[in-house]
Amino acid sequence: MTEPSTSFWQEQRVIVTGGAGFLGSFVVAGLKTRDCANIFAPRSRDYDLLDRTAIARLFEDTRPTMVLHLAAVVGGIGANREHPGKFFYENAIMGIELVEQARQFHLSKLLVAGTICAYPKFTPVPFQEEKLWDGYPEETNAPYGVAKKAILVQCQAYRQEYGLNAVFLLPVNLYGPRDNFDPRSSHVIPALIKKCVDARKRGEKFIECWGTGSPTREFLYVEDAAEGILRAAEHYNKAEPVNLGSGQEISIRDLVTLIAKLTGFAGEIRWDSSKPDGQPRRCLDVKKAQHEFGFQASTPFEEGLHKTIQWYEENCL
Repeated sequence: MTEPSTSFWQEQRVIVTGGAGFLGSFVVAGLKTRDCANIFAPRSRDYDLLDRTAIARLFEDTRPTMVLHLAAVVGGIGANREHPGKFFYENAIMGIELVEQARQFHLSKLLVAGTICAYPKFTPVPFQEEKLWDGYPEETNAPYGVAKKAILVQCQAYRQEYGLNAVFLLPVNLYGPRDNFDPRSSHVIPALIKKCVDARKRGEKFIECWGTGSPTREFLYVEDAAEGILRAAEHYNKAEPVNLGSGQEISIRDLVTLIAKLTGFAGEIRWDSSKPDGQPRRCLDVKKAQHEFGFQASTPFEEGLHKTIQWYEENCL
């Protein structure tokens, strides 16, 4: 396995968009352990990434050698259904304007975090990067997925025309401490943790979950994702997108059962099949990440869930 580099980062000036967010905070922590002294995590109140002049000012103020673009407007199925226009516009504009300013600034390297939602609805499992364009994404999160996909096209076009070293990763669903536990916008794992813990504390006899429980998902612990991003930043310099995941698949029904067990909720699990299931299956082929930059997820799923549940109980109750 390729070893993480410290000497590489000591000479870098790094912007981490979304650096105060869920994934970004772990990437910033990883940069610090690699002895990167010049890390800039811009806040939206200071630099609005929807505004090209603000992005240009960010580049001028910080003079980066590398940008890790992790900022995104994200949410679960409910949030995607409620805000498809917002999710498309804000994710597309942030990425498009950032890549353009990186070109104008002659940035040495740009890494963009895309999304698993960019894959076609019925992609054969495990998802291979070459299948990314073989169909339209699952409808409930297509606007978000297509917006991110457009930025991949831009990165490849700018590499071809302008020589911009822009790389693009496709991370699977993330989970871990500091996740978003707001039920209006959270993803499935934090939503289920909150639902089970709250039901246990209130002594409720059942919880209700969306869909049928039959779809499968793959999850990547957030610290593993941060490590993968940093290894790609260090070692990967090609145009082709790369999956970032664990390569392990679990059904939503089994996931709910597991989270109920780990949180101590012993009540009934009821399924509301009138609610959407989302994409039928999600599981990535992760061989390219291992081959290209030595990344392999290392956190066992139950261990990661336990840490996430512990963080929620210690910080959100």
